[in-house]
Amino acid sequence: MPRQQKPIPAEMPQPEQVDARQLLASYLAGDIDLICVLGPTASGKTKYAVRLAQQLKAMLPEGLEGVEIISADSRQIFRGMDIGTGKDLCEYGDIPYHLIDILPAGAHYNVYEFKRDFIAAWNDIRSRRRIPILCGGTGLYINAVTAGYDFSGSHPLSESRDNIPVSEDTPRSTFFIGTLVSREVRNARIDARLDARLQEGMVEEIKGLLDGGVPADTLIAYGLEYKFVTLYVLGEMTFDQMRLQLATAIHQFAKRQMTWFRGMERSGVSIHWVEV
Repeated sequence: MPRQQKPIPAEMPQPEQVDARQLLASYLAGDIDLICVLGPTASGKTKYAVRLAQQLKAMLPEGLEGVEIISADSRQIFRGMDIGTGKDLCEYGDIPYHLIDILPAGAHYNVYEFKRDFIAAWNDIRSRRRIPILCGGTGLYINAVTAGYDFSGSHPLSESRDNIPVSEDTPRSTFFIGTLVSREVRNARIDARLDARLQEGMVEEIKGLLDGGVPADTLIAYGLEYKFVTLYVLGEMTFDQMRLQLATAIHQFAKRQMTWFRGMERSGVSIHWVEV
C-alpha cells in the first residue's frame, strides 16, 4: 500500500506596504468607499486598523470629519462577553467604533442581522463625512457586506461584485488589507493570550454569565472560549483539559480563518497583506 504523503502547506502571501496617503486619495476620488482590515485571530488586526485610522485622521482634508471603525466580529456584539472575545476596547483610543456591545449575552444574532446593522452604521458614518473601516475576522460577515450577497442562495459569498446587482446604500468598492503573521508566531500569540485571559478572569466572567441566567447551551454554542470554559465550570473537564483543548481549538479556528481569506483571493478578491 503506497505511503500517504502529508499535504504541502499553502505558501504565505507576500507582504506589502500600504500607503495611507494613497489610500486616502483613492477614497477621496471615489475609487473605494470602504476599507476592510481582516485577518485571523491574534494577527494584530485591531491595532493595525486603529493605527491606520489615526494616520488617515491626521491627513484629512477640509470636508472630512474623522475615521470610524465597524467591527466584524460575531461575538463582540454581546455585552458582558469581554475577556473571552478579547474586546480590548482601550486599543481604540479616540477612534469611535460600532457593532460592539449592541446585544445582551445570550441573545441570538445572524449574518442577515449583521448586514442590516452594518449598512446602517456605514451609511451613518458616511453621512457625517467620516471614513468607515470594517475590521474583524468573521469571514462570513465580511463577505456578506462586501460581496453583495443577497441571501437568495444563488451566488457564493465571495463571488465577484461585477456579477451581482448592488443597491445604492451598500459599499461598491472595498480595499482589503490583511494582517499577516506566520503560523508559528500566531500560535505562540494565541497560547500567550489565552493564558493572560485566564489570569485576567475569563473563568469568572463566564461563571457570572451563567449566574446571570445565560443558558449553558447558549454559551457552548458561541464556541471556543465560551464552550470550553463553560464545560470546565460545569465540571465536565479539568482545568488542564480545558486549557489544552481550547488552545488547540483556537489554533484550528485561526487556520480556518486564513483558509477562508485565501479562498476570497482565489475567487478574485484582492487582499493587500501587511506585516504587523
